[in-house]
Amino acid sequence: MPQAKAGLKPYQGWWQHWLSRRLPAQSPITLAHKSIFILPSAFGLCWLGVVVLLFLFGTNYQNNLVIGLALLLLSIFNTCIIYSYRNLAGLTLNAAQGPAVYAGEDVLYPVELTAKQAQHQIQLRYGNNAPLSAARVDDKKQRLLLPFTNQGRGWIHPGRLTVETHYPLGLCRAWSVVDLANRQLVFAAPKAVMTPLSQQAAHAHEQAHLKGSLAAGVEEFNTLKPYVCGESPNQIAWKQLAQGRGMLTKSFGEPVSAPTWLILNAQHPDIEQHLSELTWTVDTLWQTQQVFGLQLPMLTIAPNSGAAHRLQCLTALAVYPEVPNVVSSGSPPVMFHTKEPSQTQANAATPEKPTSSQEQHNG
Repeated sequence: MPQAKAGLKPYQGWWQHWLSRRLPAQSPITLAHKSIFILPSAFGLCWLGVVVLLFLFGTNYQNNLVIGLALLLLSIFNTCIIYSYRNLAGLTLNAAQGPAVYAGEDVLYPVELTAKQAQHQIQLRYGNNAPLSAARVDDKKQRLLLPFTNQGRGWIHPGRLTVETHYPLGLCRAWSVVDLANRQLVFAAPKAVMTPLSQQAAHAHEQAHLKGSLAAGVEEFNTLKPYVCGESPNQIAWKQLAQGRGMLTKSFGEPVSAPTWLILNAQHPDIEQHLSELTWTVDTLWQTQQVFGLQLPMLTIAPNSGAAHRLQCLTALAVYPEVPNVVSSGSPPVMFHTKEPSQTQANAATPEKPTSSQEQHNG
């Protein structure tokens, strides 16, 4: 069996190369004659076998009725070829942004379907994953969340999407394999850290639970919260109100003490375990609304808080050792460097230089 698979590899490589030229990656894409393939199904092959037997029986015994039945069955098969093609032609597929997931969870890839004419019994799947069916597709946009089994982190590309139908009688299988270029970011799987968080010891007399937390203030934007009657009109989020998101007010805060620093040790014996622990720590600090920063060998993210800061930190951990080349708008400042920051640079950002998370982990 392994030898048979090895013998098929050259043909699979040729097939993928031919597909990449005939159906290049794009989104959205509308299926047409160039991207639709049709072959008889197992039931269709049996149907054709019956047609051949009836034709031989009719000609051998000179029975026109049997010959007519064979020709009728053959015409039905030919009609199914046309209807199977028509059931996919004009189908438009568009990839959308999926929900954030962690490594080990099924990645959900949203695919939006539309068609100018009604189409029925459309199945979609990625590789050997479970297929999803759309009973009817028309000009109203329909979204399916296609599962994809994955164990890794970083940018995950599911490969080509198989779109198929056996409509109307199951005699033919019409299908297409399209690449929607819809890679999705998967965060490292969070694992709880049994040791204290890696943080900067700035003021020894301060209480540990106040480390990096936010108090009510007017310096930094913190989050949006539901409007309470009597609050100042200056704090109302007018932009969100105009977008139809309801009455919200802006909450501001200021750090109680020095921020928490999370540092990735590139010499850690189990780097994946280390990344998982840092991912868990980022989520924990975000849930408690603490100010924290992240330092990687080639990237330093300045201390901040909020959902955008969490997303930026998790993205940097997910794509490590690569450096993310996309920084979302409104995110905290990012500093790129090729060596450890000097004491002067560290003091400019924070009161003291961050400590190593590996030393805390071993402690």
